[in-house]
Amino acid sequence: DFHTYSILWNPQSIIFSVDGTPIREFKNLESKGVAFPKSQAMWIYSSLWNTDDWATRGGLVKTDWTQAPFTASYRGFNDEQACVGSSGSSSCSSSSGDKSWLSQSLDATGQQRIKWVQKNYMIYNYCADTKRFSQGFPPECSLS
Repeated sequence: DFHTYSILWNPQSIIFSVDGTPIREFKNLESKGVAFPKSQAMWIYSSLWNTDDWATRGGLVKTDWTQAPFTASYRGFNDEQACVGSSGSSSCSSSSGDKSWLSQSLDATGQQRIKWVQKNYMIYNYCADTKRFSQGFPPECSLS
């Protein structure tokens, strides 16, 4: 099916949304010792869902290889509101348009929507993957 994927990345958090619904938020918790990506250029990388053990709930979700080859395409890509990065820093000049996204965050409704999506659709949570993180979970997993 066709979907709209978006990423809001600002100094407060990174919010991933699908069809306008936030599905994941990575908050800036630098003050609590959690690294936050801010001093290098952002890259976008995408791939089709893979069949690694972690992505298939240990093999419970089977891949229907009769549907291969799997393809994806993108249209309407928009990065018009991006800040230009160079030499490890970013520049958001006031003359380059609306910058309201720089302070945008999820309100109570957005937080509720993330919880609903995670309860009803999330099949993998790295903060619960004891096999992958046998030496201990990343620090953000124990912070709210």
